Amino acid sequence: MVSAVVLIKAQTDSVNELASAIANLEGVREVFSVAGHYDLVALVNRRENEELADLVSGKIRKLPGILATETLIAFRVYSRAELEVAGSFGLD
Repeated sequence: MVSAVVLIKAQTDSVNELASAIANLEGVREVFSVAGHYDLVALVNRRENEELADLVSGKIRKLPGILATETLIAFRVYSRAELEVAGSFGLD
């Protein structure tokens, strides 16, 4: 599983529509409207790097109103649930 954070700059009048459109794409877990250098942040998961590339370059970046994206690919994902499971097996 490949997890990534996609930072998105969008046209101001398109933010809400883009957030909904991105949230409906397969592989997108959540989309946040944020303040700062970016307008939206999408959390995504795909099985392989090629699928991630298709999602970001082939779908998200092609949506009308997208100005720029930056993708941060995760080396490891830490979540409370995963840490609790690892702890119950004695894994570090």
